[in-house]
Amino acid sequence: MLIPERHRLILDLLKKKEHVKVHELVELTNTSESTLRRDLDQLEKQKYLKRVYGGASLLNKKRDEPSMIQKSTQNLREKALIAKYAAGLIMDGDCVFLDAGTTTYQVIQYLKQKDIVVVTNGIDHLESLLERDITTYLIGGYLKKTTKAIIGRNAFESMKNYRFDKCFMGTNAIHHELGFTTPDPEEAQIKEKAIFLSQEAFILADHTKFGEVSFSKFADLNQANIITNEENTIKLENYINKTDIKIIEIE
Repeated sequence: MLIPERHRLILDLLKKKEHVKVHELVELTNTSESTLRRDLDQLEKQKYLKRVYGGASLLNKKRDEPSMIQKSTQNLREKALIAKYAAGLIMDGDCVFLDAGTTTYQVIQYLKQKDIVVVTNGIDHLESLLERDITTYLIGGYLKKTTKAIIGRNAFESMKNYRFDKCFMGTNAIHHELGFTTPDPEEAQIKEKAIFLSQEAFILADHTKFGEVSFSKFADLNQANIITNEENTIKLENYINKTDIKIIEIE
């Protein structure tokens, strides 16, 4: 079987299943495992798929964006452990920007009796912050329904009034060449500004975000540290020379 035909069969199966194992593709293409792995490497370089442990996965569409409800049910244990570690980085006296999102929301649950100031664009964060008597500022602007994030020109302008010791950001995608990306250019603009205004920036992302590329870039890898979970599907050698990565072990 010629290479283009094998590649077509691989991609056709991925479109049907989204995730496939190497042994499935070996049977489908009637080729050796080593040849099949080379095919997957080539298709990954061409950005048709991403390699995962034992197989391959279809890349998300550039503007695909799950709702807060959808995200709140995904990888809950990983998000909680990432958030707990992130909260431990926040010291008394810090001024912090807390991005909208489900993992950043979890950070608030671990902020106990800390004398800090939080600026956020996440509507869902407010009640938990106030319950913990944390001094909170909400930036003004347009409220986006799907992510419950405040974005837009007014939000961007109001960001200019603040400076942060640390910011904790969510992301939809992390790529070793294309950096941190998100589907919405207006959300990307707020994320980019928060990172620029912070002495230290941290991206909170579970392993599923690696190897993905979304529509709007908001930072290069070297502009923020990554806090993620331990997962053998991640090829970290592509990332560790460009940024600091803290891997949280899942017990």
